[in-house]
Amino acid sequence: MALEETAPAGLRARLAGPVLSVWAKHDRDGDGWLPLWRHMEDSAAVAGRLWDEWLPSSVRRFIGDVLPEGERDGRRLVVWLAGVHDIGKATPAFACQVEGLAQVMRGRGLEMRSREALGAERRLVPHGLAGQVLLGAWLEERFGFVVKQAGQFAVVVGGHHGVPPEHGQITAVEGRSHLLWTPGPSEALWRRVQTELLDACADAFEVRGRLAAWRGVKLPQPVQVLLTAVVIVADWIASNPELFPYFPEDVPRTGAERLEAAWRGLDLPGPWQPSVPDGPVGEMFASRFDLPAGARVRPVQGAAVKLARSMEEPGLMVIEAPMGEGKTEAALAVAEILAARAGAGGVFFALPTMVTGNAMFPRLLTWLDRLPASSEGRYSVQLAHSKAALNEDFTDLMRGRRIAAVDLDGEMGQAPTVAGGVGRAPAELVAHAWLRGRKKAMLSSFVAGTIDQLLFAGLKSRHLALRHLALAGKVIVIDEAHAYDTYMSVYLDRVLSWLGEYRVPVVVLSATLPAGRRRELVVAYAGRTVAAGAADGFDAVADAEDYPLLTAVAPGGKPVLRRPGVCGRGASVSVERLEDGPQVLAERLAKELAGGGCALVVRNTVRRVLETASVLRERFGSEQVTVAHSCFIDVDRAANDAALLTRFGPPGKGTDRPEGAHIVVASQVAEQSLDVDFDLLVTDLAPVDLMLQRMGRLHRHPRGGTGQTDRPALLRTARCLVTGVDWSGEVPQPVRGSVAVYGAYALLRSAAVLVPHLDGGPERPVRLPADISVLVQAAYADPVAAPAGWETEWEEARARHEAHRADQAERAAVFRLGAVGRPGRPLFGWVAAGVGDADDTRQGRAQVRDSRESLEVVVVQRRQDGTLATVPWLAPDRKGRRRAGLPLPTDQVPVAAAARTAASCGLRLPIQFSSPEVLDRTIAELEELCVEAWQVKDSPWLAGQLILPLSEDGEGQLAGFALRYSRHDGLEVRRADQ
Repeated sequence: MALEETAPAGLRARLAGPVLSVWAKHDRDGDGWLPLWRHMEDSAAVAGRLWDEWLPSSVRRFIGDVLPEGERDGRRLVVWLAGVHDIGKATPAFACQVEGLAQVMRGRGLEMRSREALGAERRLVPHGLAGQVLLGAWLEERFGFVVKQAGQFAVVVGGHHGVPPEHGQITAVEGRSHLLWTPGPSEALWRRVQTELLDACADAFEVRGRLAAWRGVKLPQPVQVLLTAVVIVADWIASNPELFPYFPEDVPRTGAERLEAAWRGLDLPGPWQPSVPDGPVGEMFASRFDLPAGARVRPVQGAAVKLARSMEEPGLMVIEAPMGEGKTEAALAVAEILAARAGAGGVFFALPTMVTGNAMFPRLLTWLDRLPASSEGRYSVQLAHSKAALNEDFTDLMRGRRIAAVDLDGEMGQAPTVAGGVGRAPAELVAHAWLRGRKKAMLSSFVAGTIDQLLFAGLKSRHLALRHLALAGKVIVIDEAHAYDTYMSVYLDRVLSWLGEYRVPVVVLSATLPAGRRRELVVAYAGRTVAAGAADGFDAVADAEDYPLLTAVAPGGKPVLRRPGVCGRGASVSVERLEDGPQVLAERLAKELAGGGCALVVRNTVRRVLETASVLRERFGSEQVTVAHSCFIDVDRAANDAALLTRFGPPGKGTDRPEGAHIVVASQVAEQSLDVDFDLLVTDLAPVDLMLQRMGRLHRHPRGGTGQTDRPALLRTARCLVTGVDWSGEVPQPVRGSVAVYGAYALLRSAAVLVPHLDGGPERPVRLPADISVLVQAAYADPVAAPAGWETEWEEARARHEAHRADQAERAAVFRLGAVGRPGRPLFGWVAAGVGDADDTRQGRAQVRDSRESLEVVVVQRRQDGTLATVPWLAPDRKGRRRAGLPLPTDQVPVAAAARTAASCGLRLPIQFSSPEVLDRTIAELEELCVEAWQVKDSPWLAGQLILPLSEDGEGQLAGFALRYSRHDGLEVRRADQ
């Protein structure tokens, strides 16, 4: 191990003697190692390149705004902190871990006890914490910083492994100084080496002359978070031996040459850099979106663009407009404008579920295709949820891409080749290999994913700073804002408060947002307390009854309201009661569909879906009844959604609409993000906002002009039949399944606001969109009086509802991130008492959603001979490759195509398996079916998965339940003893 090799100017030129023996990295499988000075210089160099070429300008400006020389100081600070982040490795507690390297250091006078002699105590001073203590002391001794002033900088070093130290941990170091310096003759040498490294970094990274000026700076906590995140990213890149090879393998080169080769090998796309689109709104929409011939920009879209252009400062915009009004296109147009104004480098589109995320992803790609070309020419794109790798649009972007290893013997002027990639004019969209990790995916420029990815930013968890960096450089779009309950809203409001501090533009979309919730969102982002907000116009936000409605507010600002007109389209929906019962429904549908037509029946539980479909098939025939619900395997559910769009989509896109009578029996999957159009709606009673979402699937598009003359004569008037309720008594009694899903109070409030329309008959229809806001605000107003005669049931239901909401809020607050602290207050203990790692797994989602724990299984077929295979009905993929009946050998890892196909057959078990005792039994039985040969590194698709084998008839037993799965009905569950 040569220690005195020639090195170029930089850190190495400022160091001599024992300091050169201090190590930072070691190859466990060989003799490779990296000196600490080399890793410090690599990390600093990467941080500089990240600042120059990867960080969005909004992030650079945000950091620079609090420093005396702005972004010049910001770059210096980032580079310096990345350079010193591993100073804690120059301690006995760290250096003792590799005996061979420790022995070399001892030979240079840096004495230390062995790893075994120091024992478990050394883990109490990990190198991040040690580095924080050393850097803080150096700032205090060398530059006169007080403890708090030093702490706001040093905490970046302490938190570079994902968790800033707590006060108790910092105090504990004071009694363990032997872990920082070996007592005795070598203590002075240890101190000298540490100081020598810190002094050299101050000179090499050009901060020595700036530290005096920074002494008076109070770094806001969000800036401390971003500095920490950039250092983490720089450290991760600089720690990749493919990019930064260990000694002695590395060929002689300067630090600049080493960086240049690594940066080419990484090939990281830079941020989006849009310009504010000028010109008429119509031209902008025509160039960005695939609009039908003759389509015009709708009033809400035009008003949103105008408001985005005129806002005093980019901030939060809430867009409330009816279903089918083009809110998604409005959001993307607003995002482009706000990104250009704010300097944001990308967009995150947050959706309620993986299904809606998958539906949004190709729309995002199409929009990106149509954006004007930028100087960057490449954008990084991610689908951020746990099953993204099974999405074919996403895997097309991934295919063939990898991080190129640095060519040690290649010409320095020749960039390494990165194979593959899918080009899309005018910019290339890539799912970059380095950004695919579960903690890094959100760092891509453009991301579509579940709302969980946003809520995780409010959850105290490891590497939370990375999530904040990922959001701080984007425009955030939150779809279906009405869909999130109290538990999720606790996290969402806290995240919005941090986004406001970061000055991140946010666009919130909803068709049915209660006014009180609108105010809460705006107040959270603006950073105002409820009491203070009243004086600044925030009460007007809650009082606004207009619809459509745009609400905008800048961080710390006052709200602005805009009231665009409606597009002129609309529908009047006659609503009437229907006695509950499948036979009653069958008789009514036989009359309504006598002349043909397409009916949608929405049930609140899967059990009711299947019971209803069974009766209707007896009456109408199997070919005339389609089932859609959440208990299908993933690949079948995606095919179901595609088939619904093909058969019931808008004119021109729904190319296979049935000519005769047809009935779709669906669960709540029909409410969100499906542009389907039916002639008649039958629905179980649900909360009124969901009722309106369901009505939005009724006469959604003109068929035969305003008179709907292309629809059957009996169905040219939009009608909604409300069932799932015993209407015979004075107070409506919703069926038990609906109460279990939504709670009695929400259902009673919905019934109360619908009663005037139910009693009014054809003379009192629900007018869409005019009545949407009226009904939603009436149902969610607080307080609201019970209808006459409903008082007892109403008050009992209200008490249960309020207790449940209070319980949700209390439980959500346990792991919720704290509010932003005072500027200058170090981030010590920022994620203390957190949950550890948070990711989009079953356990991760459970942390930000208040749902009963559920299991996900991979469904395979067990043949009569006992062998396993993929299920037999799967159609070929879109490249024509077979997927049905692929063998899944249990004595070895299946071939990649079969394993991936099996993984695409994931199924979330229904609520029957969620009670604690049944859940434990279910896990135990599934673990008995574990295939050991699949639990290896070479089996990424199936390792760790719970496998549910079903017979060739689709049947099986699990935890006392009999299961039956079919392509047409999905999963049916009944007790085995029934």
